[in-house]
Amino acid sequence: MPPMPPPAPSTPTTAAQPEAASRGLASYVWRAGQDRRLAMIAAAVPLPGARVLDLGCGVGMYTAQMAAAGARAVGLEIDWPRAVEARGRGLDVVAAVGEALPFADASVDAVLLHEVLEHVRDDRGTVREAVRVLRPRGRVLVFVPNRGWPWETHGVWWRGRYRFGNIPGVNYLPDPARNRLAPHVRVYTSGTLRGLFDGLPVDVVAHTQVFPGYDKLAARRPRLGAIVRRATYALERTPLRRLGLSHWLVAEKRG
Repeated sequence: MPPMPPPAPSTPTTAAQPEAASRGLASYVWRAGQDRRLAMIAAAVPLPGARVLDLGCGVGMYTAQMAAAGARAVGLEIDWPRAVEARGRGLDVVAAVGEALPFADASVDAVLLHEVLEHVRDDRGTVREAVRVLRPRGRVLVFVPNRGWPWETHGVWWRGRYRFGNIPGVNYLPDPARNRLAPHVRVYTSGTLRGLFDGLPVDVVAHTQVFPGYDKLAARRPRLGAIVRRATYALERTPLRRLGLSHWLVAEKRG
């Protein structure tokens, strides 16, 4: 495993800034919401035999699931302890940054960026690198936070302190106010997300917004969780999908 490079959050990490602010929290639990997203990934890229790069893999939850589905999955993680933990699970994981991928041109079939671009130092540079390593007709698979979602899920800075949690209304503020409260994480409109691919040799073949899995709600109150899932998943087929938690975008490299 190569040496760990310096941290690369969207804002510099300081002793006062928790890891949850700069890099997000790694997922340790696999539930229905993750199953749903894995199904979307598998529908976009046939996984058996595909070489897939899970960029920003955390402790390797999606890396492991894609490998179990038959992919030659490789994880990439900037955070050294997370990379080591993923390696300890028997996964193929390297420690590096998304802006300088240690892979040859046209060497992978797909790159997954699952809730990662909002944290990297250079999101445009990371997308450029993802496209570089794709083979012709390969695909970049992106989940990122949607500015239309009524809550900021990464917490905010308030009066010099980081406050973790779902904070309502932050994403609807003008940019200067929103970025002052949440300088540690990006959020994307449809236009700003698609703009990351401008000038690159790709075509966007799918783009929508998706609602969350409500896994905690479903665990506490299964009937209510099922009702909320059905109701909001139905909204994904209407213009109200713009209020969804995350963008889901698939871009294919030109052959």
